[in-house]
Amino acid sequence: MDSKVSSGSAWRAVARDVSPRSKFEFDSMEDALGAFKAGEFLVVMDDEDRENEGDLIIAGSLCTTEKMAWMIKHTSGYICVALPQERLEELDIPMMVPQNEERHRTAYTITVDYKYGTSTGISAHDRALTVRSLASPSATSADFTRPGHMVPLRSRDGGTLTRKGHTESATDLCILSDLPAAGVLCELVNDDETGSMARRDDCRLFADRWGLKMISVEMLAEWRRRETQEKQ
Repeated sequence: MDSKVSSGSAWRAVARDVSPRSKFEFDSMEDALGAFKAGEFLVVMDDEDRENEGDLIIAGSLCTTEKMAWMIKHTSGYICVALPQERLEELDIPMMVPQNEERHRTAYTITVDYKYGTSTGISAHDRALTVRSLASPSATSADFTRPGHMVPLRSRDGGTLTRKGHTESATDLCILSDLPAAGVLCELVNDDETGSMARRDDCRLFADRWGLKMISVEMLAEWRRRETQEKQ
């Protein structure tokens, strides 16, 4: 496979001056899904009694170099890509460890880089190309080197109906948007001296500043529940 995985047109984020909201609220699922399908980032918040963190999530198939660079700048930089188990098996990407002892059982696999058109694998260009390639149905196991600089995560079957995590949120958003099930995600951090984790109100202000939609994992799970019931 060659490196001609389309990166789309140039993208540029523009911040605006905003004040904190007097009353917190999430955006609607309809608006969030519309933005996600158009290639925009979403801020997705989990429960305050779980991680109490907000992740930036974008569809892997629509992740350009510019979007990846912006994502790295505003997050912890430990960029992951959520994939269904079936896709991981197709690409021969095994789990990182046989016994998962991570607190929330986040299902890390071994890391990968795309072979073609990349250099060291760590640049925004290389990481964006790797995630677009992971999302491409035509990519095969032989197209990736192991280890690498992108961190695939195994999303559980059933998505947020099975596990209310950011991993499952990322693949659910892709599926609901009729995009390949490969969602790129990373935790938002504050722009302070310690790089502290962004909590709910921090995430809301960040989303407003950059014109992003913000939802919760629970909202997504409820949307999935209603959709499942309507199909029965």
